[in-house]
Amino acid sequence: MPTDPLTDAIAAAEKIIEAAPHILTEQDLVEGYEYLAGSIRASIQMAWAYDPRFPFFASSTGPYTKMGLDNPDTLYFHANIDADHEYVVAGRRGTTTDLSFQILAGDYSPVDVPDSLTAFDDRSIDIASDGTFELHFGRPSEQANHFTLGEGSSMLVVREVCNDWSAARGTLTIRRVGEEREEPNRPTKNDVAKRYATAGKMLLGRLNTFLQFPHWFYLKLEVNTLTEPRLTPGGLSTQYSSAGHYQLQADQAMIVTVPKSDAPYQGFQLGSMWYVSLDYIHHQTSLTSDQAQADPDGMMRLVVSEQNPHVANWIETTGHARGYAQIRWQRVSRELTSADGPTVEVVDIDDVPSRLPYYEQNTITPEDFARRIAARRRGVDERMLG
Repeated sequence: MPTDPLTDAIAAAEKIIEAAPHILTEQDLVEGYEYLAGSIRASIQMAWAYDPRFPFFASSTGPYTKMGLDNPDTLYFHANIDADHEYVVAGRRGTTTDLSFQILAGDYSPVDVPDSLTAFDDRSIDIASDGTFELHFGRPSEQANHFTLGEGSSMLVVREVCNDWSAARGTLTIRRVGEEREEPNRPTKNDVAKRYATAGKMLLGRLNTFLQFPHWFYLKLEVNTLTEPRLTPGGLSTQYSSAGHYQLQADQAMIVTVPKSDAPYQGFQLGSMWYVSLDYIHHQTSLTSDQAQADPDGMMRLVVSEQNPHVANWIETTGHARGYAQIRWQRVSRELTSADGPTVEVVDIDDVPSRLPYYEQNTITPEDFARRIAARRRGVDERMLG
């Protein structure tokens, strides 16, 4: 049957999930099955949106197709390309904070990450007064807004980042030069079987790869710490990050203190041991510098805990005693140093008031916190794909 390679891969993927070394509780396993469902959906979508001759932008990850410690503040899109063709990308700039482009060669694997051949943001391109733009990708050229596709180019990734979740997203299209004179081949049974097989390979590669990522970048660090700001691995030219992993008792809190940056985008988030974001729609598991409360001394003090400390910058662990934490700075215009980075302190939950120098200004009523959650739901509904 044409579907056999995918169904076999799903069965193998279920075993990978069930054998994950971090599973300690029933919740861990249940979340693994949910992660598997999103990975199946994403793999099928990517296998059918695969033709570099007739590309279009697909949503790479979202609330139900999470992977790679997805950023709650980012819209991810990708299109498959190759260096033998020329492409035109057109769009209209939205009011989001950052719009960046990256050309990758190869793919994620359990032993490596794809090479980044080119990475730039919209400060590097000409945008018309009405917000429209047109980019060209292909062979070397002196044409304006042109970017060369290096050997092995396989994917164009676009990220649109929101510091304010009420910002309006832009529009984006891609076409291959000459495609208007052609049409895709009608799929045969063999073609469909190949796509099912491709989806199965993508599924297993995706799971195996991103179960390895934390070992490369997080778990070798001391628990309940965050690194100094550093350029994010993977070639993003505009992004610094600070990474770590946490482990807290139910009656503990981790206070993360970080300066509110002059970078246009700054965001903090938690992730589960499956290396995906926690529920950021119905819970405050992340905050941007626009969403967070900054103290009079210019610091943002984020309180990571299971119990509610009744402060505006509560970061909910939602039953996750262990997980990953990350700060990102994007669209930077200078090198970030340790002075821009965080400090971390683990305290008893009852001691939070005494450890926050502006505690009285930090407190929030249940009604106001509920309004924050309502705003998150509205923001996701308005800007994200399902």
